[in-house]
Amino acid sequence: MTNNPTAISLDPLNLEPLPPESRQRLLRFPLGVEESALLPLEEIAEILRIEITEILPVPEMPNCVLGISNWRGKMLWLVDLNHLINGESLLLLETVAASAVVMVVQLHDQFLGLAVQQVNDIELHELQQLQPAVPGLFPSRLLPFVMGALPGGNGMVLDVKAITQCPLWQVHGGERY
Repeated sequence: MTNNPTAISLDPLNLEPLPPESRQRLLRFPLGVEESALLPLEEIAEILRIEITEILPVPEMPNCVLGISNWRGKMLWLVDLNHLINGESLLLLETVAASAVVMVVQLHDQFLGLAVQQVNDIELHELQQLQPAVPGLFPSRLLPFVMGALPGGNGMVLDVKAITQCPLWQVHGGERY
């Protein structure tokens, strides 16, 4: 082999560094029977399965509040995300007979459990390309909780802050969770 300085090096150590990843990791989960939604993975503290019998119902709460459960020695408020957003209770779905999957989200020092029937995959998406949540694109009941829609009908990204600061929680006793 000759020492030709114009020859292209195939040495992988001389490769240009990869550009920084600009896509964000999102967790996809079913919402209702035919829909699915995504949450930014960085806003999920933990995903766990909770037996329905381990949930203590709390009287005089909105129907979307399943109740409370013990999580790491703390009281964790559990919200039926499907019921909050779509109006149909998670407990009526056949796949959630004995337990629910709970995504524990955090806003500041408060935690809230969002109960769903299951979680699917972690996906990478460019959140800068989100289409804004506008009337007509989403049902009016859903609009307050949507950050935006992925291009190409790839799903909606929910806004954790909007869910944790839902006016329902203030109507029923302020900072309850």
